Amino acid sequence: MTSSSVSPQDLLKLAVEVAEEAAGLIVERRRGTITVADTKSTVTDVVTAVDRESEELIRARVLQARPDDSFLGEEGDDVVGTSGVRWVVDPIDGTVNYLYDIPTYAVSIAVECDGETVAGVVVDAPKGEVFTATKGGGAFADGKAIRVSGATELSQALVGTGFGYDPARRQVQAEVIQHVITKVRDIRRIGVGAIDLCYVACGRLDAVFERGLNPWDYGAGALIAAEAGATVGGLNGAPVSPEMSIAASPALFAPIHDLLAAADPLRA
Repeated sequence: MTSSSVSPQDLLKLAVEVAEEAAGLIVERRRGTITVADTKSTVTDVVTAVDRESEELIRARVLQARPDDSFLGEEGDDVVGTSGVRWVVDPIDGTVNYLYDIPTYAVSIAVECDGETVAGVVVDAPKGEVFTATKGGGAFADGKAIRVSGATELSQALVGTGFGYDPARRQVQAEVIQHVITKVRDIRRIGVGAIDLCYVACGRLDAVFERGLNPWDYGAGALIAAEAGATVGGLNGAPVSPEMSIAASPALFAPIHDLLAAADPLRA
């Protein structure tokens, strides 16, 4: 089966089934004791054994159903397939929240066909809330259509963001926040990039920006936000990338972008 012969709806159906199973697993495991299994970029960038268990479950379920697909996960080895379909997975987005038992963390699965994201699901595991989208098919929360807030005034915008793990990057990000916070209603730091994007999609945030998100962080959430009517992109016409991710109600995208560019487009 080639990528052109499979529908985004079928891919989403499998993604939702697998994401909900993984979400159930990580919530069940959280009833026990969670410890750090390893660190990644810094000593504060942690991995738990449950991150790995969740990703192994997702990989096994996906490749059992679609053995010719590719797989990119945050915690494990990549799988290169031949179908033109790739699964981009964050088995626990918000691992530090998870470690501290802060009840906001998610399973995120995006599905690409020939390099384009065509389906995505983000499951807020503790709440059981399921955000979904397909390319051109709209965005939904628990099966109900969602839309961005439609906010137009930057001064009244509730804006989400996040911080990297490297201390030098955090210093710069703190400087950027100083530049932004006086221009908006307030700043929220939820700690889960995929949830931030979904909250823009359903109007709980008016905009979000962050430098340092990876494809598994924004793959599903960026599609969900865009399908809910958000403008999604990077700086200076670039697409969303680890360099910068911005999602906002359409009237707010340019003002937020310009604030970030003025703060320092190379360092924000």
